[in-house]
Amino acid sequence: MYSTKLVLFALATFLVSCSSLEEEDTTARLLISKHILNKYLVQDMDIVIKYTIYNVGNGPAQEVVINDESFPADAFVVAGGQLNVRIDRIPPQTNVSHTVVVRPKTFGSFNFSSAYVQYKASESATELQSAVSSEPGEGRIINFRDYDKKFSPHVLDWAAFAIMTMPSIIVPFILFWSSKTKYEAIAKQKREKKQD
Repeated sequence: MYSTKLVLFALATFLVSCSSLEEEDTTARLLISKHILNKYLVQDMDIVIKYTIYNVGNGPAQEVVINDESFPADAFVVAGGQLNVRIDRIPPQTNVSHTVVVRPKTFGSFNFSSAYVQYKASESATELQSAVSSEPGEGRIINFRDYDKKFSPHVLDWAAFAIMTMPSIIVPFILFWSSKTKYEAIAKQKREKKQD
């Protein structure tokens, strides 16, 4: 009898603690990553930036706002997407991604800093939670001329090379062809004389 009451008491305590844990942990917790998807960063060419927001909490995140001020207007042009985005709701244990395309106006070293995120951790929350994304760090934006020298197909260069090498190929071929036709004509005349 005593052991049955002890087991029931332990079970009741366990259920109460589990229910209190579930009630306490219904808030959203966001992890934000910021990645640059390009292998080469080139002046006047598109750079793709991907923001991924992971809700690792047990509740939905409300009114999520991504704000990235690390691309000043004097150095970058936004070619696609938005640097300031609002997402109404992110369910628990899911992720949301957002992509922005920017085009650098200049070249040189640039520090790609983090984006700021604000959100409500639960539906009843009145205060906004703040978070910071991961930081890609410093990157080097290459001058377009240097990139073009290294990675373009150089069609005009190869065409000029072909035109310049044509005389050294055509002149020996013409000499070969003229001597071949001359000796074939002589050989044909000798065969005709032998047959007569």
